[in-house]
Amino acid sequence: MGIKEGCLAAGVVAALLTGAGACTSGGGEPAARPKATAVPACQDGTYAWFNVDRRDVLTGVAEKQRLGKEGGVLTREMTPLHVPRVAVAFEKGPRIDAKAVLRSLGTRTGDADDDPGFTDVHRPAPDPRAVTTDMEGAGTFVNYSWVKQVVADFTYTCGDGGRTTGRATSWVVDGSGVLDCSLPAEGAKEGDPALSAARFSCDPHDPAVKPGKGRPARPGSS
Repeated sequence: MGIKEGCLAAGVVAALLTGAGACTSGGGEPAARPKATAVPACQDGTYAWFNVDRRDVLTGVAEKQRLGKEGGVLTREMTPLHVPRVAVAFEKGPRIDAKAVLRSLGTRTGDADDDPGFTDVHRPAPDPRAVTTDMEGAGTFVNYSWVKQVVADFTYTCGDGGRTTGRATSWVVDGSGVLDCSLPAEGAKEGDPALSAARFSCDPHDPAVKPGKGRPARPGSS
């Protein structure tokens, strides 16, 4: 797993301004501004995708919590770190239906058929504060949550040479985990959500803050 905290920009739709400025009346009133209209792109254009980035992103982490040998429920509330979104940001050119753009990206990455929410710009983000975990045995534990985020730049070219450029963002997996600060995260490498969560909540000298092939935390249930 890798991690990159993405920044999801709001979409800006390019528009063509139409109409001429109205004449000023004799009463000295200001001239009316021309109205902005958006011209849709062609329906049979071609997408080209580049800078495709598909990775796990940490979305929330709780403070560490010490449990005795009997274990128990982790009660520390998650602090949200990143809110995943489904969006298309247009940079230049005529507008395109956002769902069609995301469908093309999902086809490119293989996510379109696996998750119908991939193309839904109204999809609600998961709430990491809803995660609770019951642990077995003693330890100093940290709850965390993550999503698999997909971000890519695109161009959409029409046969007449018209072109639209922009960036599309979505996510496909809503996951959570728990780590023990006293144990290296199993198979963790730089950028993994577990390693990032450990560095947020564990002490700097704890084994969990370093990559390693250590044992996983004791089993828990959500």
